[in-house]
Amino acid sequence: MLFLPRLLPAQTATYVGSETCQACHEDIYKAFQKNPHVAVEKSSKRGWEGRGCESCHGPGSKHAESTNAADIRNPAKLPVEEADRGCLSCHLHQPTHVGRIESGHARNQVSCVTCHAMHKSPEELVPRRRAAVNKECANCHTAVWSSFQRPYKHRLPEGAMSCVDCHNPHGSVLPRSIRTVSANEPGCLKCHGDKRGPFVFEHAPVRLEGCAACHEPHGSANPRMLTRHEVRFTCLECHANTPTTAAASKTLGGVPPAFHDLRSPQFQNCTMCHVKVHGSNVNPELLR
Repeated sequence: MLFLPRLLPAQTATYVGSETCQACHEDIYKAFQKNPHVAVEKSSKRGWEGRGCESCHGPGSKHAESTNAADIRNPAKLPVEEADRGCLSCHLHQPTHVGRIESGHARNQVSCVTCHAMHKSPEELVPRRRAAVNKECANCHTAVWSSFQRPYKHRLPEGAMSCVDCHNPHGSVLPRSIRTVSANEPGCLKCHGDKRGPFVFEHAPVRLEGCAACHEPHGSANPRMLTRHEVRFTCLECHANTPTTAAASKTLGGVPPAFHDLRSPQFQNCTMCHVKVHGSNVNPELLR
């Protein structure tokens, strides 16, 4: 009779503490001591005191014995949902990360560790300098960054602004992760407060579609950063009627009498008369 050796049950990995990790990962361990995440290791609040490394990488006893990378959890190599779940176990209810799971980055399978370097210095973990933030975003958003080379733009290439001044990379209640100010108003109004309503007579696109209905915030050929290089062409996207017939008035517009003859220079710049295009408190035609 053939006797087979009895297989022992696989042992479950146990926690060994960060000092064990330090023996092999000296440089990473020292850098981690200057990282904001070291608070996890030095505080008993979450139960990870002395085990900061294993709070993200999982129990390390097997890895300590075999030194095999397959025996330890590496968030950078995990599926996005699993990697984010580890980060969100601490960060889920923080105000700056409250929308992270529903943001565009999450829907496009961009994990936290794609942008944040866990073991680096505080500046590298969460880039603070405007140039560093812009460089990080431009790594993926190349088409958007190229639009800042147009003549009229927000001054990101010059370092006067950064992408996160307008966008919340962790999510927002507004499309395109636009930041909100003053009770969920678009972040544009943080700087352009003179355009904030409410107005007695509103310009409908401002209320329904927001600033991007007329403006291209990343860069434009128009000094006012409009979506078209001339003001009239932006206005005519909404205010254009069916062309008139030859029998009717020889002016543009399909509701005779057409007052605005766009062939005349005096009517080719709409904002010469309609100066309050964002809204007016005294005139329904936004004239003043």
